[in-house]
Amino acid sequence: MQYTVEGELAQVANLTFNKGETCWGSRGSLMAFDPDIQWTLKVPGGVEGAVRRVFSGEGVALTYIEATRDNQKATLASNQPGKMISWNLDEGAVITTRGSFIAAFGEKIDIDVIIARRAGAALFGGAGLFLQKISGKGTVLVHGSGDFIDYHLQAKESILVSTGNLAAFSDTVDYDIQGIGGCRRILFGGEGLFMTKLTGPGRVLLQSLKRTTPTANKTTNAA
Repeated sequence: MQYTVEGELAQVANLTFNKGETCWGSRGSLMAFDPDIQWTLKVPGGVEGAVRRVFSGEGVALTYIEATRDNQKATLASNQPGKMISWNLDEGAVITTRGSFIAAFGEKIDIDVIIARRAGAALFGGAGLFLQKISGKGTVLVHGSGDFIDYHLQAKESILVSTGNLAAFSDTVDYDIQGIGGCRRILFGGEGLFMTKLTGPGRVLLQSLKRTTPTANKTTNAA
C-alpha cells in the first residue's frame, strides 16, 4: 500500500492499492475511488465489538475497502478541516479520540474499543468512557482539527491538556484528569472544571482546534 497526504486547510489521504490489499476507514471517509475498489461496512470485533462501539461515538460499523485489481486508488477525507498525520504501529498501539481516526492499513490491523482506565477521565476527560484502540502491524492515519502538536513524553513526564484538544495517544500513556482549582479559574477561565492529564512514556497528538460535534453544528445552524 502506498499513500500520500495532500492539501493545506483540509487535507486528504490518497491511497494506492494492489490487488487484495485492504484498508479500514472511518464511516463516511471514502470520498472518491476507482471502479475496481470494493467497499462494505464491517464491525471490528464481531457482536461484542459492536456493543462497545455503540458507546464509543465512532459508529457501530467501519468502512472496509479492498482492491480487486492492481494500481487502484481511493481518496479518504474527514468531514472537518484539519491535518492528517501517520502513526506507525511499530511504535505501539494508538488510542484515537472521537472523530480522529481516518484509516488503518497493513499486514495485520486490530481495531477494538476499550474502557478508559480511570472513571474520572471517562466522565470528565472529554473522550468518553470508551476509546478506540488500533494495534497490529501497519499504519494509522489520524486526523486533527487545525494543526497538530506532537509530543513524545518520557516516563512519568506529564502534560495538562484542555478538554477537546486531544486527538490521539500511545496506549502506554496514562490518561486522567486534574481539577483546575480556584473559583475564578472555574467561573471565568473558559476551561471548565477539569483538564486532561497525560503521563508518559509515549506519544501524544494534540489538535489546535477543538473538534466540532454534530450537536454544536445543529445549534449553530439554528442560530
